[in-house]
Amino acid sequence: MTGTVVGVLRGGPSREHEVSLLSGHAIIANLPRDKYTVRDIYIDKQGIWHERGKPSTPADILRSLDVVMVGLHGEYGEDGEVQRLLEKFNVPFTGSDSFGSHVAMHKAMAKERAKEIGVKTAKYLLIEQDSDPHAVAYEVVRSFHQPVVVKPVRWGSSVGIKIVGGYAPLHAALVDLLEETEVLIEEFIRGTEATAGVVEGLRGESLYALPPIEIVPPQNDFFSYDAKYSGKTKEICPGRFSKEVSQELMETAQRMHDALNLRHYSRSDFIVAPSGIYYLETNTLPGLTKESLLPKSLAAVGVPFPEFLSHLVELARR
Repeated sequence: MTGTVVGVLRGGPSREHEVSLLSGHAIIANLPRDKYTVRDIYIDKQGIWHERGKPSTPADILRSLDVVMVGLHGEYGEDGEVQRLLEKFNVPFTGSDSFGSHVAMHKAMAKERAKEIGVKTAKYLLIEQDSDPHAVAYEVVRSFHQPVVVKPVRWGSSVGIKIVGGYAPLHAALVDLLEETEVLIEEFIRGTEATAGVVEGLRGESLYALPPIEIVPPQNDFFSYDAKYSGKTKEICPGRFSKEVSQELMETAQRMHDALNLRHYSRSDFIVAPSGIYYLETNTLPGLTKESLLPKSLAAVGVPFPEFLSHLVELARR
């Protein structure tokens, strides 16, 4: 057995189970074997933990690990739940703690933090799950320019997001989502989608800002789940933004990382519009698949992926 024992959590009981499997695979394939002994910890869709193909308990698995790399996405993985479990067992882990994860995953809470520090964000309305879809749709049509963005408050990877205009499509979107989750209705901002990642302690900087990526979805689509993982979207890194816009994107990603009390690394999403830069949300566990954005921005500044993973492990150990 070589060096530090690192358990990689992947899978999980979320709608992003398959994406998490790919992120976890990328982590497992790229962690340097001369430094770490790597354990593949699979969590199935029912939340059961497995090691070496056998069901087990978190307590039994975690007692043999030095560090956990969290390769989960979506509910359970990014909302603070698995982080609370890891904190309970006092196991060092990569990514944000339970509180920071919970706040960042709740899109309305994250947008409130943005407003508190003076970061521009689109007009929005939080809809509780027991709300009347008819009354909400009527009010939104009266008070928002159409179309609007309808999104689940806590899901990731653009799962469940719809851009709709008018009463009937809006009502239908609300009925679908309110059966499962709270909903965020957001003003639709026309502009260029962008994302910017940050990494703590990289290259001697307390919070290193990676170059922003310009996202060009397929025609007549936005950066939807399908557009993210189908390879149909153009991702240009560094993005074709002015020096001033690029600098603002990087600085705002740093500010949101700090405002949300995050750890180790994060990636914030924006719309660059003629009226300014609008903050959308922050990802505390950005995807690490071959189609994902953060590895592309790391490559653009010459940081090898295995080096980045080693850096995260050492941040967690510290």
